[in-house]
Amino acid sequence: MLAGLWALVATVIALLPRKTHWPSAYLLMAALVPVLVLLWREQGPLWAGLMLLGAMSLLRWPVWFALRWARRWM
Repeated sequence: MLAGLWALVATVIALLPRKTHWPSAYLLMAALVPVLVLLWREQGPLWAGLMLLGAMSLLRWPVWFALRWARRWM
């Protein structure tokens, strides 16, 4: 239920004006960690992995920038 609520909130935030996207993305990423942990514990790694893939598709720009940053440090 929390995973569905997280996805709904992420979708609503995506409809907001562009200048609120990055601060909202930080809050969504912070809320994602406990949701994934609970989902892993209650439903197993398959559902947690699917939730992570869905979150990565919603938050693709932060993921892209994090990958670029990690590649620069390697």
